[in-house]
Parts: sequence; C-alpha cells; structure tokens
Amino acid sequence: MTTRTLDPDVSLLSTIGGTPLLRMRRLTAARAGVEIYAKAEFKNPGGSVKDRAARAILEDAEERGLLHPGSTILDATSGNTGIAYAMIAAVHGYKLKLCVPENVTPERLRILRAYGADVVLTSAMDGSDGAIREARRLHAQEPGRYFYADQYNNDANWRAHYETTGPEILEQTGGRVTHFVAGLGTSGTFVGTGRRLREHHPGVRLISVQPDSPLHAIEGLKHMESAIVPGIYDPVLADEDVRVTTERAHELTRRLAAEEGLLVGASSGAALAAALQIAEREREAVIVTVFPDCGTRYLTESFWDRKAD
Repeated sequence: MTTRTLDPDVSLLSTIGGTPLLRMRRLTAARAGVEIYAKAEFKNPGGSVKDRAARAILEDAEERGLLHPGSTILDATSGNTGIAYAMIAAVHGYKLKLCVPENVTPERLRILRAYGADVVLTSAMDGSDGAIREARRLHAQEPGRYFYADQYNNDANWRAHYETTGPEILEQTGGRVTHFVAGLGTSGTFVGTGRRLREHHPGVRLISVQPDSPLHAIEGLKHMESAIVPGIYDPVLADEDVRVTTERAHELTRRLAAEEGLLVGASSGAALAAALQIAEREREAVIVTVFPDCGTRYLTESFWDRKAD
C-alpha cells in the first residue's frame, strides 16, 4: 500500500483557476468544421468565475498595504463576486460588508451569510447600480473603516483574466482559438481574456454579450447603455457585440441541463446563444466561451419550471 504525503502548498485558494474546457456537442451547429468550447468556471472552489477576480483584487490590496488583519472589505455585488470575497475573507479572517440587490436569489443570500458576510440589501428596482451607489455612500461616510474593493473599477479584476484565463484558453486549445465570446457584467472576464488572446493572436475575433433590453432577467450581465458603466470596460475591444433576449438565455440554460448535463446559470445560456449565432455563419472556427457559474444557486428561479425546449 502506497502512502501519499500531503502537499503543504495545496490550499483552498490555490485551487482557483485551471478550470476545464468542455466541448459542446449536442447543442452546437451541425457544421463539421466548427467547434464550440466552454470554460467551466463553476469548477472554481467558490463556484464561479469571480473567484479569479476576487482573489486578484484582495491580493493586490494586501501587497499595496490597503488590506491588513482587522480590515473590513466593502463592495457591491449581485452575488458571485460577493461569494468569492466571502470565501476568501473566511480563509484570511477579514470582515466583509456587501451591498446586494434585495432580489438576489435565496440560495446566494444564504451562501453569503453562511460564510459570515454582513449583507446590506438595496432596492431591487435599482438593480446592481443601486448596490454600487450604496457601497459608495458607505465608503464616503466612513472611508477609514473600509477597504472599498470596487470591482467595477479595479484593474486587478481584468488583470486576473489576462494572467490566468487567457493563457489557460491558449494552452487548452493549442492556440487554435479563433473566436472568444463572453458576457459583460463588470466586463473583467471579457476585457482581460480578450486582451491576452489578441496579444497572442491579433486575428482572433472578440465577441461581447449583453442583454437586449434594460428590463432583462439575465443574472450577472449588464445592459451597458442603461447602467453605470464599469471603469474597466473597454468599449473598443470587441469586434462584435451580440444582444440576447432573456427568453433565449433561459431556453438554452434549460437545454444545457437537459441535453449536455450542465447545470449552469442564465449568463451561461446567454453566452452559448451568442456562440451559436457566430457558429451559424462560420465554416471553420474554434469558438471559446465562458460558463460563469453553476445553476444550483438559481434553482428557485421560475424559468426552470418550463420544460427544456
């Protein structure tokens, strides 16, 4: 019997990143030369792509002396970044206050509280922008009390993807990626990954994804024209911006579960909708998109009650 020695360098946070690239087979366009892959970001320990940005933001703050034992981290979130902060804060012993829209799913709210986060609920009518405004107000009121992480304007957000997600995609595709598709929330995933891919391969096509309307229900995505635009967003980076309806995103989210065995959130359905749109017009392509999170934190949403289309 072989005895294995425990690796002292393996910790919870060291497992962030290195997520698999999954090929979509049953839902992809019937074109022999087109391949669609999805980065399975729900495999991160906190359950979403936001683990990458949250770790980078907090490590950068530590290195710059902005975050230290006894600090209270403050930010606005619609859920996933907050969960990532909460996981990391629990590991390091930081206090955490999060401004969150009151219509956040019960699952995400319970996860945040399980990790010990102090949650301030803001108006559902104001969406994520209302949470941002409340976080800014709290910080302005007591600037010495908080480290305001400000994920929407913090360059460590997009740099996390420039340094990790982009190189992983290049390695996993053997550099064959021709199109990169990602939704816009803070825009960090799209901006950081897109910049790294373009640096390696100037001809790669970068496609951003947004809801088609300000009145949408695609959790995690922003309709940029009607929202507070993140400071890290680069509006000239995308070769194309695809708009997706809530109904189409929900349809494909249900189908991903029923036909590909992938239980993911609606932002993944939106990303796949855009990838399929690109695939329909290409003869040969290696399209890579990002599935940001798992579907278990959205199971109380009513769109699951419909049968997979």
